[in-house]
Amino acid sequence: MKKSPYLTLQPSEQTIVTAAATIYAAYIARGVVEDGKENAWMDRALKGAFRIAKVTDETVQADRELD
Repeated sequence: MKKSPYLTLQPSEQTIVTAAATIYAAYIARGVVEDGKENAWMDRALKGAFRIAKVTDETVQADRELD
């Protein structure tokens, strides 16, 4: 029996995946994702989501970081 893939993401990774999926969905809604180019647009969405997370981390100080 073939084992199905299993993936465990940390909370911060889950947040980035959610943001990337939202960005990717916006690309699809705009009609810019061409057939056969899905992976490139997913990569672009993921890089954008990561950049947003990184800039947020560098700019915003969380309550736990104030100690």
